Amino acid sequence: MRSGVHVATSTPTIEVGAVAVVSIGLGRRRIGGPVRVVDTADERTRVGFTYATLPGHPECGEESFDVILDDGIVRFVLSGVSRPATRLARLGGPVTTTIQRVISDRYARALVA
Repeated sequence: MRSGVHVATSTPTIEVGAVAVVSIGLGRRRIGGPVRVVDTADERTRVGFTYATLPGHPECGEESFDVILDDGIVRFVLSGVSRPATRLARLGGPVTTTIQRVISDRYARALVA
């Protein structure tokens, strides 16, 4: 939980079909929802996974996390597409986008740490 993001998983490893509940603390509240792993990569120069949000998550979309070895340089690539799935997320507008950026930055910092 170095990123400040709490993940409760259904399996001890990342595998297709695994379900997790991902949440982040905002003040005294936690915001988040369930996700399912829909793809994994375990190649010579790339490892990673993609998850899709499930009903109950404030966003509807997918997010991919990849660590790539390219000419001796290690890169972390985080990509995603989403749209608000709840009324609160829609009303949040720019706040929702800011929360997504904060979480992405925390993921990257945790990987480097």
